[in-house]
Amino acid sequence: MIQLCGVRKTYALRGKRKVVADGISATFPTGASVALLGRNGAGKSSLLRMIAGTMKPDKGRVTSTGSVSWPVGFSGSFHNELTGAQNTRFIARVYGTDTDALCEWVADFAELGDHFNLPVRTYSSGMRSRLAFGISMGVPFDTYLVDEVTSVGDATFKQKSEAVFAERLKTSGAIIVTHALGMVQRLCQHGAVLDEGKLTYYTNVNDAIRHHQAVVQPRQKPGLTD
Repeated sequence: MIQLCGVRKTYALRGKRKVVADGISATFPTGASVALLGRNGAGKSSLLRMIAGTMKPDKGRVTSTGSVSWPVGFSGSFHNELTGAQNTRFIARVYGTDTDALCEWVADFAELGDHFNLPVRTYSSGMRSRLAFGISMGVPFDTYLVDEVTSVGDATFKQKSEAVFAERLKTSGAIIVTHALGMVQRLCQHGAVLDEGKLTYYTNVNDAIRHHQAVVQPRQKPGLTD
C-alpha cells in the first residue's frame, strides 16, 4: 500500500509558479495496477518520482508498505564508464539479487548484443532504455512505478515488453504513467487523474479514462457547432 498525505509540490518556471501537487491525499492499494493519467505537463512524472523517493515534496509525506521500484526504465543513474553488464551487476548487489541470473536475464531481454559489454556512454537513448527496462523487470518489487517505458523500441520489442510487464503484474502492483489508453485498459484495474494539482482516484479504470479524455479534449471554439 502506498499513501500520500497532504503532498504539495510547486516549481518556479521563469518567475511563475507551477503547482503539480496541491495537498494530495490518496491511497494506492496493495496489488492493484493503477493508471496515472492527465494532460502533458500536469506533473505525473514528478508525482511518480515523489512516490519513488527520488524527489521530495515541499510538504506532506509519502509512506509505503512493501518494496517500491525506482521509476521503471529510468536510466539516469547508470555509470557511463561501466558496461551494461557491470551496471547490471552493481544494481543486483544493491537489491540483493543474484548477479549472474540478472545479467543473463537482461542480456537476453534487452537485445543489446555485444554492446552489453561496452560502456553505457556508447549507447543510444533507446539502448539505455532497453537496458533500464530489462534491469527493472529482472528485480522483483511489490509495486512497480512505470513512466511510458513500453513505448521504447520497435513493435515486436514493445509487445515483448508489455508481455513481460503483464507477467510481473500477476504477483505485483503498479502505478503506470502512459498516454496509451489501450494498454491502460489491458493492464490496469484502477485509475487516477492528475489535473491542476488535484488527484482524483477511481476504482474503475474506465471512469478514470473518461475523466482523462474530458480533461485533454480541446475546448470548443465559440461559434463552432457539431
